Amino acid sequence: MSLPKHQLTYLRGLAHHLDPIIMVGQNGVTESLIKELNNALNHHELVKVKIAAGERDDRAVMIEQLCEQTTSEKVQSIGKTVTLFRRNLKAPKIELPKK
Repeated sequence: MSLPKHQLTYLRGLAHHLDPIIMVGQNGVTESLIKELNNALNHHELVKVKIAAGERDDRAVMIEQLCEQTTSEKVQSIGKTVTLFRRNLKAPKIELPKK
């Protein structure tokens, strides 16, 4: 589900004022964390996640796991915060620009 650049730019603008609502702790990516993230993505579509892992490589692996296990798209990653997007097909809340 690769989004075009103009849609990613639009989503980054929407995410600017969001606070992280999911925190990945030292236990890493767990089943309960994935369940909560799926619920948040279903409800909000655009979610910021804060990752507490210290090393950049560890965070990159966790971000990949989060995207794969939730079928979401990484919009942006800055430091320890990543923004994820997954469209809710039943009740979309965010209308992406066509061009």
